Amino acid sequence: MSPQRILVTNAKGGCGKTTLATNVASHYARQGKIVRLFDHDPQASSLAWIKRRTDSSALITGVDASRNADHRLTRSWQLRVPPETDVAIIDSPAGSDITEIVSLFQQNDSVLIPVLPSPIDIHATAHFIKALLTTGRVRKKMIRLAVVANRVRKNTLMYHSLERFLFSLNIPFISSLRDTQLYAKAIEEGLGVQEIRSSRNAIDKEQWAPIFRWLDTPAVVERAPVTPLFNQIER
Repeated sequence: MSPQRILVTNAKGGCGKTTLATNVASHYARQGKIVRLFDHDPQASSLAWIKRRTDSSALITGVDASRNADHRLTRSWQLRVPPETDVAIIDSPAGSDITEIVSLFQQNDSVLIPVLPSPIDIHATAHFIKALLTTGRVRKKMIRLAVVANRVRKNTLMYHSLERFLFSLNIPFISSLRDTQLYAKAIEEGLGVQEIRSSRNAIDKEQWAPIFRWLDTPAVVERAPVTPLFNQIER
């Protein structure tokens, strides 16, 4: 059986791709699945995160995909991913053009697109998503796309603007992740949010739940629901 493939991508750098990739990897590893995390970024942030994981953490195998000059996973994919792999997560290269990113897609991939609440990021992501939706490879290979709002603060005009933009898209807007130092702590310690034992991160764990549900649910036509962050109670 082919592994589940999840790509985290956006042509705009600094939007939190590594945050999504590492937390998704952590989630599936905690379920006892064999997880491999492909890092296409020369900065190797995902690989550095894996190296900081302790022996007591669920095993995640990192793959330095940035060494592959054209970033393509064709024959090398079959050679580098053992058949017993359950989940392969691809942290795509930053600042790549649409052709380079789409070359990573394979049949029935799930694609997560993080976006920050800033005018520049909204504008760049709008163009990126439009380019994806008009690419024949995406339709032909039955690629699933979803958007995640990242580093958001409740009750701000910028978040309201971002939310309106995301709900206007013709793809699921599945969750909002709040702006908190918890994610910096998780990256520094080689952990996922779900692995940090603290009563203060209950909201953050809840915000990841719809992302995992979307990843584990077969493709559907209707828009996935999302709870606006500004309606949540700070804990």
